[in-house]
Amino acid sequence: MKIHIKNGRLIDPKHHIDATQDIFLAAGRIAGIGEAPANFVANQVIDASGLIVCPGLVDVSARLREPGNEYKATLESEMRAAVAGGITSLACPPDTDPVLDEPGLVEMLKHRAKQLHLSNVYPLGALTRQLAGQQLTEMSELTEAGCVGFAQADRAIVDTQVLWRAMQYAATFGFTVWLRPEEPYLAKNGIAHDGEVSARLGLKGIPVAAETLALGTILHIARETGAKVHLCRLSTAEGIDMIREAKQCGLNISCDISANHLHLTEHDIGFFDSNCHLKPPLRSQRDRDALRQGLADGTIDIACSDHTPVDDDSKLMPFGETEAGATGLELLLSLTLKWAMEQHIPLSQALARVTHAPADILGIDAGHLGLDARADLCIFDSDQYWKVEPKALLSQGKNTPFQGLELVGKVCYTLVNGQIVHEA
Repeated sequence: MKIHIKNGRLIDPKHHIDATQDIFLAAGRIAGIGEAPANFVANQVIDASGLIVCPGLVDVSARLREPGNEYKATLESEMRAAVAGGITSLACPPDTDPVLDEPGLVEMLKHRAKQLHLSNVYPLGALTRQLAGQQLTEMSELTEAGCVGFAQADRAIVDTQVLWRAMQYAATFGFTVWLRPEEPYLAKNGIAHDGEVSARLGLKGIPVAAETLALGTILHIARETGAKVHLCRLSTAEGIDMIREAKQCGLNISCDISANHLHLTEHDIGFFDSNCHLKPPLRSQRDRDALRQGLADGTIDIACSDHTPVDDDSKLMPFGETEAGATGLELLLSLTLKWAMEQHIPLSQALARVTHAPADILGIDAGHLGLDARADLCIFDSDQYWKVEPKALLSQGKNTPFQGLELVGKVCYTLVNGQIVHEA
């Protein structure tokens, strides 16, 4: 299949391209940029006039709910949602049922995903067996099965000796450890930021110190072991300051934030809006502003969807009893564009945070449009608005704090391995 995409504004942050150029695809690869290869005859021509042509987005946190939680979502429904959002590569955390702590489970998931011919799926393996924080998994075998890193999802390792050994082992073999910093005892039973809103609503709060204490422990062990660590879903201004200082000291770390936390604060909970029950909790406006600035100045490396589809029944209970999470795959591009517009960030810089930067952290060859690279592309209209409502979302999970809002950035085409997998 040969495809000629013409007249689009081609943006490839990794290769510093931002110009109106044609791009030519053949045999699932990028065969030419600007000029067609010799003897190139297209089977299909896509006129991208007035549209942005960029690398397919890369998302580092998308819960696909398989295996084990198909009543919340299926692999097919969420991967169709991914390509509808322009996401061509995604990483999924290991907190499935059963947990991704055995090579056979990882191979099964990758096989199921490959059969769908949609986004490329890169599993994160469990760092400890059953995510129980006690016994390390066979990381080498899981890597051979297709894992690109090792995580605990939302479950902390309380025993710091286990965490130390995990980082030592990972450092020895060059594996990346993915951790969300949260001190489990300070966060126990908490459902909202420990501030004025939680006090007014009578909700159990999670203090800022729950993040910073855990982050301090992780950074100290990372410094001693030399492990490569990715910090997931930071939410506080103090945490960002700690990351900034650690990077200046040369620690081999990276970090991300949820796109939800780029725009929302504790005040969005309003009168117990369960769509705003998230992990980590929505923080203060000061924290939100620090996250926005941190992503702009590069302290925060990337933004992710933190896609966590939840069934409707789990969101209809009293706020404190609802399940945390929100759909996000189809919102990642629009929420990134919204942040860039409000912060006056150049489009190329904004797209870097959701294309080649997350690909580099995952250690995969994606998120760029180099010659002979895999032809994973997103073509979108940066000026078209769309309304966030259930009928507009392909994800089985329809719950989002942005319900009813109009967001800019409509995906028109998504291509994976040189094939059109989504067309609006």
